[in-house]
Amino acid sequence: MLPEYLAEKELAYRMLMMLIKANDRKRVDRRLQVIKLHLDGMRNSDIARKTDYSRARVGQLIKEYSEQGLAEFAKHKYGGNRQALTFAQEAAILREFEEEMSQGKVVTAALIKKRFDEVRGKDTGRGYVYMLLKRHDFRLCVPRGAHPKKASEAEIEASSRCI
Repeated sequence: MLPEYLAEKELAYRMLMMLIKANDRKRVDRRLQVIKLHLDGMRNSDIARKTDYSRARVGQLIKEYSEQGLAEFAKHKYGGNRQALTFAQEAAILREFEEEMSQGKVVTAALIKKRFDEVRGKDTGRGYVYMLLKRHDFRLCVPRGAHPKKASEAEIEASSRCI
């Protein structure tokens, strides 16, 4: 029979291998690989070379693992909700604007942003609105008032006079 500390280490190793197999996130996988190599008895400098982490970062990860335990360590800790609403919710809001456009009304990104701010209950970044429009293949076309290289009125008047 194995001593208790070896049995715990074996159990932790088996749980780690199950988490590695079930994981589908690249960042979490790299962290788990560090712990696997550590439990295999590899030195931090060798782990760093193999996983492209610095030796200091490998030490930090091993420390986090020992403090938090495997379950907490293996969680995906990186937030970042790139989409504030679901695709269907975004599409529903854009349909409202399609109806307005079909009636001949001018719709701007500022109007769309304002509506999204109302739905979300907080400020939406302007960049989010443009990414949303691209994601839904929604194009806002605004004609220019005049050509940017158009001659001034005085130049047009001068060139039209006869000598």
